[in-house]
Amino acid sequence: MAVTMNDVARAAGVSLKTVSNVLNDYEFIRPATKKRVQDAIAELGYEANLTARSLRSGKTRMLGLVLSDLSAPYYAELASRLMKAASRRGYRVLVEQSDAAGEVELNALQGPFRQLTDGLLFTPLVIDADTIAARLGKKPLVLLGEHILDPRFDLVTMKNGEAAAALTAHLLAGGRRRIAVIGAHPDESAGSAGLRLNGYRKALDEAGVPFDPALIAPCDWRRDNGAAAVAGLLDGGVEFDAVFGLNDVLALGAMHELLIRGVHVPRDVAVAGFDDIDEARFASPSLTTVSPGMEEIAERSIGLLIDRIEGREAEGQAAHIEAGFQLEVRESAPQVS
Repeated sequence: MAVTMNDVARAAGVSLKTVSNVLNDYEFIRPATKKRVQDAIAELGYEANLTARSLRSGKTRMLGLVLSDLSAPYYAELASRLMKAASRRGYRVLVEQSDAAGEVELNALQGPFRQLTDGLLFTPLVIDADTIAARLGKKPLVLLGEHILDPRFDLVTMKNGEAAAALTAHLLAGGRRRIAVIGAHPDESAGSAGLRLNGYRKALDEAGVPFDPALIAPCDWRRDNGAAAVAGLLDGGVEFDAVFGLNDVLALGAMHELLIRGVHVPRDVAVAGFDDIDEARFASPSLTTVSPGMEEIAERSIGLLIDRIEGREAEGQAAHIEAGFQLEVRESAPQVS
């Protein structure tokens, strides 16, 4: 026979309402009472009927997360932090990989995935703001990243341009004047690549260093592309004394290509990236990079979404949040005294 909430209440010596409060993580409950209920649940082997509970409350305590590519280290690490931040608040995260496919992004807004969740964390790469607004419905949404900057939607992002300018200034302060950029996207201005390239150009301008288009190597953000981009610069006879990979995997690929060609890092060419993925600390040499506030992004986006779900953040003007950043100066582009 299945164990019921009434059985748990009798075993713990509390009311049925108290058991319900414990199961729903009600915050105003005495620790000793909560422990008695939890002990009874464990002893009896009670399993909550989540389907029935969600039908009664209208809530699943599940958050949706849509990212383009979970094989990308930045997205994988961000997803992990988001899930931990949600768990600390009594929520779980259901993850969908979009592969930058418009159909998947649309289904995340209106399909079964959306029905299973109370709110959505979303990084759209294909659909536009008007499409999101038309299909959003009533459940809360928080956008991550900078592909859509629209006053109708909550947004949590990073200081791409400012951080890229600071990293470029660091390379310039080290005496580098021919800084190649790996991973630019032609004609992009609002996305990560465009904003970081703009930051790079701003730092050059402030230092009085001319911008040279020959130093810009467009490519998608994969490690092998970073290696290929640097190979193209070397084989093309382009002179450079530093490489700024617009993310860490590009920088790591570039550094690998330089090392196998006998180019010393950082003596001959300094290398820097962006994202501060775990691998950056353990590369040889360790990678100088931007830490873009990943933990803050996770905490504030989860907090904002749950506040919207639970009504603590009133509807109205959307929140736009930029996480802080810091430079992680390591062996590949050290500080010059």
